[in-house]
Amino acid sequence: MSTIKIVPLGGVRENGKNMYIAEVEDEIFVLDCGLKYPENELLGIDVVIPDFTYLEENIDRVAGIFLTHGHADAIGALPYLLSKVHVPVFGTELTIELAKLNVENHADSKKFNDFHIIDARTEIDFGKATISFFRTTHTIPDSIGINLKTKEGNIVYTGDFKFDQSAIPMYQTDFGRLAEIGSEGVLALLSDSSNAENPTQVVSELQIAEEVFDTIKYWEGRIIVACVASNLLRVQQVLDAAYKSNRKVVLTGQDLERIIRTAMRLEKLQLPSEDLLINAKEMKKYAPEELVILETGRMGEPIKSLQKMANSTHGTVRIQEGDLVYITTTPTTAMETMVAKTEDIVYRAGGIVKQISDNLRVSGHAGPTDLQLMLNLMKPKYFIPVQGEYRQLAAHADLAHELGIPYKQIFITGRGDILEYKNKKMTVAGSTTADNIMIDGLGVGDIGNIVLRDRRILSEDGIFVVVVTINRREKKIVSPAKITSRGFVYVKTSKDLMKESGSMVTEIVEKHLASSDFEWSKLKQEIRDNLSRYLFEQTKRRPVILPVIMEATQRKWSKS
Repeated sequence: MSTIKIVPLGGVRENGKNMYIAEVEDEIFVLDCGLKYPENELLGIDVVIPDFTYLEENIDRVAGIFLTHGHADAIGALPYLLSKVHVPVFGTELTIELAKLNVENHADSKKFNDFHIIDARTEIDFGKATISFFRTTHTIPDSIGINLKTKEGNIVYTGDFKFDQSAIPMYQTDFGRLAEIGSEGVLALLSDSSNAENPTQVVSELQIAEEVFDTIKYWEGRIIVACVASNLLRVQQVLDAAYKSNRKVVLTGQDLERIIRTAMRLEKLQLPSEDLLINAKEMKKYAPEELVILETGRMGEPIKSLQKMANSTHGTVRIQEGDLVYITTTPTTAMETMVAKTEDIVYRAGGIVKQISDNLRVSGHAGPTDLQLMLNLMKPKYFIPVQGEYRQLAAHADLAHELGIPYKQIFITGRGDILEYKNKKMTVAGSTTADNIMIDGLGVGDIGNIVLRDRRILSEDGIFVVVVTINRREKKIVSPAKITSRGFVYVKTSKDLMKESGSMVTEIVEKHLASSDFEWSKLKQEIRDNLSRYLFEQTKRRPVILPVIMEATQRKWSKS
């Protein structure tokens, strides 16, 4: 009898950072390796990736990494993992090419070349499990789900998906394959929960394409379209609509060109006309009503670029009277405030804003009805909702329960929970390390809660620096306390506060110099404690206090 374990290292109780471990006996299969972009409270953090400790400790048992699609939430953390472990990576053609772009831009992993291209017909026998794949519909071509066939039944991971009956062939779901997998017997289903709590039906991509065309066709001025670079389906719709409307397209955004060129080379993106694209320098040759400017980036970057355009700080484009800013991506809850602020800035600059989500429910993820259809096709014995925050996982669990799956056979997991199937029963058998690893510049994991706390305090209450020079041998202060403040109070109007703080520090230093058991740490701590109390009493603020105590030494010079 096989022992099976399922371990989410990310992607549960959070949006993004999808990474799931499936163990069959002594073989480990890694499903996706994604990152997430930080929320506002993670000050200065570039991206967040999963903790790879579990894989590093069991590297000899890892059979491979299997990717479902080319978005950052599925492939973004791959360079960081491959800099630590070298195991084969499997994915569809476009997914592998985008993964290579990520890996090549990372100094520690750019030499990695153990990539393997698969498709929906591929089947790989690893001995303890056989891996196969099935086509799914998402906002990027070559999206797939993954099926692990074991002696105990199939383990199915859907990846990001939705069902769209009007999808073009490149994006179509293989319903026959889904039914086949379900008929074989599914032990556990890991299914996308991103849209589980929203009862509004997601519209078809055919309806979205018509909306995009109508908006571009009938606007009489210039149009600036904001789109996430990796949403190739939306990019294709914009290109098609611009061509049918006799407009030229200008590409901006640092991520777009390399993604589009890769997709075009693989024939996953079609240019309706060879002369459709022009560069920014050629815009002056065309009237405003002949142009579409496609601004892209990752997550919030297109929105930030719109702000720069409206504030005249963008390197290429300035929003002017009569411009339509067309936001073709649905903002997350965390992004809604930024989008609202951006709208206000654009209107002040003379532009008009339209969001595709104003009229349509747009998403690349399955709604409740589609999620239940997937459950009915798979008929899993155990269900594990993934890819979503807790409320979304819970909503998905309720949808499964409506179909007759008992709650005791549904597992809403946390990061690092180990689900074990043994003796014909699945239970939570413990947990492993699965922290958030934060990337800041070139630093990987060197930013923790203490640093983030200090950054938050600095952003809220500023910093208060005290510098004193002493001579311990003579037990005296050589240079009196000098105080510098940034982001705390306006120094010129707070002279009394600064003077009293300086006197307090001088008194503490003199007391410690006179003591027979002088210790640097005690001196600094007492300065911090006393200043913190005093400054809070006076201002109701708690700045970061940095006491800098320097020691002056005298050199004895000898005559030669």
